[in-house]
Amino acid sequence: MKVADVFRVRNPEVRALHLTWIAFFITFYVWFNMAPLASSMLKSVDWLTADDLRLFAICNVALTIPARIVVGMALDRFGPRRVFSVLMVLMSIPALAFAFGNTMTQLLVSRLVLSSIGASFVVGIHMTAMWFKPKDIGFAEGFYAGWGNFGSAAAAISLPTIALHMYGGEDGWRWAIAQSAIVMAGYGVYYWFAITDGPEGTVHRKPRKAVALEVSSWGDMVKLILWTIPLVGVLGILVWRIQNMGYLSTTWAIVCYAVIVAIVCYQVIQILRVNIPILKQGVPEDDKYPFNSVAALNSTYFANFGAELAVVSMLPMFFEETWSLSATAAGLIAASFAFVNLVARPMGGLVSDRMGNRRFVMLSYMFGISVGFALMGLLNSNWPLIIAVAITVFTSFFVQGAEGATFGIIPSIKRRLTGQISGMAGAYGNVGAVVYLTIFTFVTPTQFFYIIAGGAFVSWLLCIMWLKEPESGFSDEYHVSSVDLQIEEEERRRQVSATT
Repeated sequence: MKVADVFRVRNPEVRALHLTWIAFFITFYVWFNMAPLASSMLKSVDWLTADDLRLFAICNVALTIPARIVVGMALDRFGPRRVFSVLMVLMSIPALAFAFGNTMTQLLVSRLVLSSIGASFVVGIHMTAMWFKPKDIGFAEGFYAGWGNFGSAAAAISLPTIALHMYGGEDGWRWAIAQSAIVMAGYGVYYWFAITDGPEGTVHRKPRKAVALEVSSWGDMVKLILWTIPLVGVLGILVWRIQNMGYLSTTWAIVCYAVIVAIVCYQVIQILRVNIPILKQGVPEDDKYPFNSVAALNSTYFANFGAELAVVSMLPMFFEETWSLSATAAGLIAASFAFVNLVARPMGGLVSDRMGNRRFVMLSYMFGISVGFALMGLLNSNWPLIIAVAITVFTSFFVQGAEGATFGIIPSIKRRLTGQISGMAGAYGNVGAVVYLTIFTFVTPTQFFYIIAGGAFVSWLLCIMWLKEPESGFSDEYHVSSVDLQIEEEERRRQVSATT
């Protein structure tokens, strides 16, 4: 696939790509619609405080991690068209509730529920994989993610203007947020009718069980359990932060910890229930896949997307304080980190397609992230500002490119499990953000950049040891195993029996 192909909108797959990145763009626009309007909220609602908004910011990512896992399972069962449409319509409800909430409880609960919208990313990843061949999937996924992810920046740029000039008054921020929610719901309905799960004749490969990821060996089952625990366990960090801020009593914190432990236990039980019968029966050779590759890509997304979410939140203040800039100037310079996303992420996928070796591209990008953040750790007021900006853009280029390269590999690991694998890797991006942002509260910016560089280097080492080049990574079609054909035949028989 060439860059020029994205303008050929009459091609069904290109049209599907544009429909899907726009859906992702809208969901991220709604997800990040609070921060740009924070000052307006404080002026309009006299009982709100800056600490309340910091709490809302925590809630804004709290359920994204488990939501990505649940949505990943739903994808493999119901397909991306249904899941994306339903997600957009359902999430418009808490967005509207937040827009017109008049109590602390209403705002808190609605923001917490709305955080589930962050799972939209993995839905589009799955949809794009349904429409594009393995040889083109890197650029397609990178273009989808890069342009869709820009929804957060678009919200920061446009929402204050909409609130102040389109609506005005003390409640302008409410109507601006409500407008974004209504647009999302409307597009969700449109998406249901405008697209299909892949080209005509495409078979939606489904896993035998959607409640847990299938693995190929007993050792892989143990690894899956170990990699599943942090996905829910990291919520304990959020509970601890909320308790330390004084918004949660010790009793309720203990209750939350107990719920987290219960959810982890439930996930482990589901893994055992799904995989023990499969492993006892024996997994055919043509249906096996390397779980180590999944683990390696979990680590890459932890180290690249997790770093992006964390760095974007602290970069404006870093530039403002280090070079004595105005808040506006620092914000514009820091925005360069996000703007690179429009080009770097699609390029990461494109390079992954063109090089003929997705593993080598992944390793190169992760090493580049290590070098980039190590250089940022050296920055201080003695450095010329222009050099600091250049290093920031250089680092961002590798961060965004690595994100594109990660999802250039995932669809080729195991086609029928793409939703669940994408959900797990995507969730690890949020785990990384939570871990890094928590660490940032205890260290200086310089130390923070070095820690992120170290995280990327560890991921690079894991990729060297674990990541394997996908067998069908550059084929015209995805690999179909004997189990895939068996599941397809069983599904056909069920449909025939249901109609007779």
